Amino acid sequence: MDLREASARVGALRANLEGAVKGKPAVIDLAITALLAKGHLLIEDVPGVGKSTLAHGLAKSLDCSFQRIQFTSDLLPSDITGVTVFNQATRAFEFRPGPVFANIVLADEINRATPKTQSALLEAMNERQVSIDRATYPLPSPFMLLATQNPIEFSGTFPLPESQLDRFMVCLSMGYPDAEHERLIIRSSSEKGPLEGLGPVLDADDVEALQDLSSRVRVDEDLVTYILSIVSATRSHRSIRLGLSPRAAMAMYRAAQALALASGREYCIPDDIKTLSGPVFAHRIIPAERALEGGFETGLSLLKEILGTVKVPL
Repeated sequence: MDLREASARVGALRANLEGAVKGKPAVIDLAITALLAKGHLLIEDVPGVGKSTLAHGLAKSLDCSFQRIQFTSDLLPSDITGVTVFNQATRAFEFRPGPVFANIVLADEINRATPKTQSALLEAMNERQVSIDRATYPLPSPFMLLATQNPIEFSGTFPLPESQLDRFMVCLSMGYPDAEHERLIIRSSSEKGPLEGLGPVLDADDVEALQDLSSRVRVDEDLVTYILSIVSATRSHRSIRLGLSPRAAMAMYRAAQALALASGREYCIPDDIKTLSGPVFAHRIIPAERALEGGFETGLSLLKEILGTVKVPL
């Protein structure tokens, strides 16, 4: 697959998603970026703004296996990963895979499950495999976890542990639509659902080819230094208790390559890193207690402060 063909495939995917999610081109581009970079996507926002629509739209745009898991407080880890059962016919134990064994997995309202159940996804997200009863089972390729969550102050939610947040390459917020697109959404809701008529435009081979091409996008050494300078600054900032990890730096590197490819380029530019700094870095930053008490120094605001002090490559 060459750059021209890749641009056409990405354009078809973008157009398909824009038919389901109105007025959110930046959000759609971030979802595509996570897919091309072999990353996982966390969508956090209040109920009713289209989190599940975006996740379902991406899944329906790909001719890949798809499973949806509704996370609740009584969900068990085995409900996600699968279970070993005794087969009376063969007189042997056999493994029955759970819904995580799919190319695209939607973890809907992930923070309504207990921390024990949430942690069942850690190995799958990082190593793309599941270990049960001393046996290891690889997940299908490509594999992507799409998770939605409500803000943590909402009733019945559990905060995601830092180790799990760090495994999400991109975290985004849908936000409310503008007046024009909200009017369009209201009028179209009486005709058909936003996902009706949405069909696949890419198959598993297309996705893997795009991911391979993305990994070969050129990232100059000064851009690597730029990424590392931002990461280093978060680790020494007085208002940050937990700075960015090496995994975060690698996620930015891969995401910048994917965004460049989605933009029709074979090379990265500083604006790719600036654009992705919030979605890739902000959810991984844990502010110090005194920053939390201030109420306004969130991970994003602290990151913006740091970006203003780090020299941008020419």
